[in-house]
This record gives sequence, structure tokens and C-alpha cells, in this order.
Amino acid sequence: MTESLIFAGTPANAAATLKYLVQQGFEISLVITRPDAPVGRKRVVTPSAVAVTAELLGLEVCKTNTIDQATLERITQTGCDTAVVVAYGALLKPPALAALSNGWFNLHYSLLPQWRGAAPVQHAILARERSTGVTLFKIDEGLDSGPIVAAVPTQIQPGETSERLLARLTELGCTLLSQELPGILLKSHNLTPQDLSGGITSASKLNREHARIDWTQSPCAIERLVLAMNPEPGAWTTLNGDIFKIHEARELAKDGGLAAGSISFEDGRVVVCTEEGVVELLSVQPAGKQSMTASEWARGITLPLRFDA
Repeated sequence: MTESLIFAGTPANAAATLKYLVQQGFEISLVITRPDAPVGRKRVVTPSAVAVTAELLGLEVCKTNTIDQATLERITQTGCDTAVVVAYGALLKPPALAALSNGWFNLHYSLLPQWRGAAPVQHAILARERSTGVTLFKIDEGLDSGPIVAAVPTQIQPGETSERLLARLTELGCTLLSQELPGILLKSHNLTPQDLSGGITSASKLNREHARIDWTQSPCAIERLVLAMNPEPGAWTTLNGDIFKIHEARELAKDGGLAAGSISFEDGRVVVCTEEGVVELLSVQPAGKQSMTASEWARGITLPLRFDA
């Protein structure tokens, strides 16, 4: 490609997209990403996945939490009039939108206007959606409200975690960009307003408290919570006051019989009662230990046990 562009993004899926674009021959004049931030339990200050990938690719990097005046000057210096955004993590204000004559084009992991916001993949799973997709749209002053260039749907597979679904959507998004970017750079693309006839759903950012398991909920709701929160922030409960993470679980088609949160062994399986049925635990992580299968964990415990309310 002869026309160069700007790329803005922060997490691993954005880094994979940046690498793909470079491999496909797109010229990236500037990469914008969030500044280095504390990561993990030890809070080690770490560059974003996009920053690491950009530096490995020899690309110019600008680390900023917002498109301020200094960043606008760097954007102007590139001579670019087009930008691709993938999970940058900050809203673009009017001065930033006006800085590029062709615009900023965002790759969003839902079929807009469904699941506008920061966590579309997790919310789609939580809502028991059967399908989702990827949308490429031009950013305007609203939240994920701009006109659409193109979209690609996909089915959500049974038992699919947010991590696995995001990986598939990232691949779909890369293909969509490779198909649509040439037209965008040549300004021959079409824009279609979002169809609001079916309503709008919001996908606000989810935190650790959202990931806490309520054992009075249905087995289906608990299974969906575990899938949606894998890997971050991770579904959890407490056992004797200690944090207990559940990485994989599934609904069982049977009634409970014990108090909600009660743990038992049935036919070689580790199961937990809810008020409406039973959930089978598959992968867990007790406090202070590594992730393990539920059966491995069960070998070292003595019943009766019950997760805290």
C-alpha cells in the first residue's frame, strides 16, 4: 500500500491486528497506545501489548492516555489522513476527530448497535446471545455510534469463553480490515448509518465485583458468568473466607437438593448446588494455588463444604 495510516490500540488483540496489517503491507506511520501501567499482583510497570509489538516492528510509538495537543502535533507531522482504532481505551474528542480528514475507523467486537461500549464480548456471553460479530465503523462524537463500513457475523460456540471468542473475533476483524482498508484509504468506501430499529444495548466495563458468583442464581447464569469472565477479571467466590476462583464450569440438567453453594461429589464429578439446580466445576484455583482441575482439587478436601454466601 502507498497510503500510510495511524494505528491506535492497547491490548493483545489490538497488537495482533497491528502485526497483521504490517504483514499485509499496510504502512503504519505512527502507533498510539496507552502509557506503561502496573500489571499483575506485584504491580510491575509494563508497556502495553501494542507498544511491545510496535517497537519490535520498528514503528514510531506515542504513549498517551488522551489525544492531547502534543499528540495532535505528532499526528499532523505524519501527513496521514486515516487512522485505525482497535481497543485504544479512550474516547476521541472533537479536536482529535477533526485532525484526520478521512477519519478514524474503529474495529468493534459486536454487531453494532448491539453492545456498544468497553466489554462487548463479555456482555454477549452474559446475555446468552447465540451470535455476535465484528463491525468496522467510522468514529463520531458518540460512543460506538458512527456509521458502518462493514460487519461480519459469527456464531457463539457452546462453552466458548471470552478469551476464545475474542481470539476468533480478532481473526475475523483482521480479515475485515484487509478487505476494507484499501477502499477506505482510497476514499471509495461506503458508510451506512447504524440500524437502531432493534434497539441499542450497552456493554459497560466489568470489574471484579461483577465477577463474583451468586449461588442463588440459575446454573445457566453461573455457567455464563464463568465463561464471560474467563480470563479477566475471573469468576470467583469464597470458601471459608478465602478467594476461590472458578475458571470453567457447566450447567447440569438436574435439580439440586442441598443449600445453595453446597459442594458434593457425584459420579466422579465435583458439583455445586444452586437454588435452581446444579453446576459442575471443571477448572478451579483455590487461594494461594495454581489453577487445577476440579477433580485434582477434590482429592484434597473433606466434605461437607459450602461456598460462602
